[in-house]
Amino acid sequence: MSSSVRLLVCSIGNPGSYLNTLHSAGHSVLSVVASALSYPPFQKSRAFGNGLVSAGSKFTLWQSTSLMNVSGAGVASAWRQFQKESRGESIRLVVVHDELELGLGQVKVKSGSASAKGHNGLKSINGLLKGSDYTRIGVGIGRPESRDSDAVASYVLRKMNGAEKSKIEGSAGKVVEELRRLSEG
Repeated sequence: MSSSVRLLVCSIGNPGSYLNTLHSAGHSVLSVVASALSYPPFQKSRAFGNGLVSAGSKFTLWQSTSLMNVSGAGVASAWRQFQKESRGESIRLVVVHDELELGLGQVKVKSGSASAKGHNGLKSINGLLKGSDYTRIGVGIGRPESRDSDAVASYVLRKMNGAEKSKIEGSAGKVVEELRRLSEG
């Protein structure tokens, strides 16, 4: 009989006017996940790195409130608090983020130690977790034709259109499946 693993599921993105951009796809998906699981509304938590928290029995959902490129501090703080509260339970950290290398709405699970490529949010997390093992769930946002950094920045920071939002939010079911699989130990 396998024991279950409690998950801290963190989404990274940008706050405020950047909330409904492609770069904040992780936040969009985690909001739909919370709703699909009938979790309580997200509440700001100082103990969890000033992030927004919605807790259930298997998963604690956490959304970064900082800018993407410096989201590592909040994730590391939330993870430390989650570890403190776990009292010896089996736990795992999962980070949900936007993924340029995947088609719109596709979902891919990777080890946190996999290359962050140019994703500054993941680089920020890796720099602060210092070798802590975690799992990443990338939500595809597609990529612009040009690989020029200005073109990529403009692409990820623009508002999602209705079709993009629908495809990205539509990936929440697959994300829930992956979370359930990860929590089976």
